[in-house]
Formats: sequence, C-alpha cells, structure tokens
Amino acid sequence: MARNRKRQDANALEPSQRQLRAGELIRHALTDIFMREEFRDPDLQGVNVTIGEVRTSPDLKHANVFCSPLGETDPAAQDQLAKALNRASAFIRGKLGKRIEMKFTPDLNFIADHSYDEASHIDALLDSPEVKRDLD
Repeated sequence: MARNRKRQDANALEPSQRQLRAGELIRHALTDIFMREEFRDPDLQGVNVTIGEVRTSPDLKHANVFCSPLGETDPAAQDQLAKALNRASAFIRGKLGKRIEMKFTPDLNFIADHSYDEASHIDALLDSPEVKRDLD
C-alpha cells in the first residue's frame, strides 16, 4: 500500500492523460476560434495567434494557454497580446463552450509564450563561430 502512495505522489507533478487530452482538445478549438472569429479589441484585430500549449488543472476547470503572435519576436508585443486575450477571455470562453464537449468549459488564462525566443537564441549560439570551432 505504501509503495503505491509514493508512486502516486511522484506522478502528481506530471499531467494525467486526461489533462493532456483535454489540453489538446482546447488547443485545437482555440486555433479554430482565432482563425474564424472577429474581435472588437484593436489589439486583436489582424493578429495571427499561435497557441503553443494548453495546460489544464486536474479538475479541468482552469486552463493556462501559452500564446504568441505569429512571427513576432518582441517580448513586449507578446505580453500585449496575452493581456488583450485575457481581456477577451469571457468572449473566447463562450465560443469555446460551443465547440468542445466537456462537462465544464474551463476558465482561460493566457500567458505569453517566450519558448520560441529561447529556442532561436540557442540556435544562434550554436551557429556562432566559437561554438562551431569547438564542435569540429
């Protein structure tokens, strides 16, 4: 019995299969919403939004959505997009509820996704002459 509890506590930090499936369902629905819907907010008009990941809470009532404007590398623009999406989250949540079949439509919290910037920075470091010299 005690051995099973330890194993469950170790896995408590990892998302369950149910959370991962729900996150992907929400991500696909949000992508569809951003492609088809018109927003009144001037910060959201004409912006292509990239959804990198959706992390849901264990009870699936809350979701953190990692987003960034397509092709934008400026962190200030990414943060501005996240703030604008949080202002429109009630509207987006209403549209989301019509597109997914879940018991509850999760509350959405949009977070600027800076992982693409970190990846491009690492690529630039690997392409630098000093690192190439060390690799050869």
